[in-house]
Amino acid sequence: MDFLQDPVFWLGLLKIIWINIILSGDNAVVIALAARSLPPAQQKKAVLFGSGAAVVLRIVLTVVAVQLLALPYLQIVGGLLLLWIGTQLLGDGDEGEGESKEYGSLMAAVRTILIADLVMSLDNVIAVAAAAKGSMVLLVLGLGISIPLVIFGSTLMIRLMERFPIVVTFGAGLIGWVGGETIISDNVIKPLIEDVHWLHYAGPALGAAFVLGVGTLLSRRSGASDAFDPPGAGD
Repeated sequence: MDFLQDPVFWLGLLKIIWINIILSGDNAVVIALAARSLPPAQQKKAVLFGSGAAVVLRIVLTVVAVQLLALPYLQIVGGLLLLWIGTQLLGDGDEGEGESKEYGSLMAAVRTILIADLVMSLDNVIAVAAAAKGSMVLLVLGLGISIPLVIFGSTLMIRLMERFPIVVTFGAGLIGWVGGETIISDNVIKPLIEDVHWLHYAGPALGAAFVLGVGTLLSRRSGASDAFDPPGAGD
């Protein structure tokens, strides 16, 4: 327990907490978007499960992140996954009634959170690992403390989305931006655009535009389908 008296340890812990405060914003948005259509009780479960699993994922990924990021095409696949998740979250309407439907929605929300966080954490955990400097105690403590930060951020985002629907659009756009950024960061693409600086912004912008465009189209189609399929029509 001598490390508790080491000022370097506490400095490293503060660094990790600060990094997680900065990097947990997009995770909070994904969790809030995935949980927003659930009943209040299930929203809390989705936030708790999603936040806890997100931190565990980051701990596991820290060990293998550098090796994974070296694999060609991995970030392209991950970025495309984020684009798909963003369009689905923006295009999703309210789910149907019933206990079995609600339970299925909770599982789908948690699954979406895990997939998105798996992709977005690959870059983020490198910063955390660098701050931890090989100390697993420091890493676990720092990430463990970040759990309430993610939970608070997600809960706040859900409330904002309920009060201001435009926040949903901004959140989906953020996921699309991260998706585009992830794609152009792949080892296959990055060397090709290294000297073309405007592409570093065009890629994320195109990702955001794609999610907003396709997601809005899916949302409108879903609304039109509901209008022609009144509740109880299929009974």
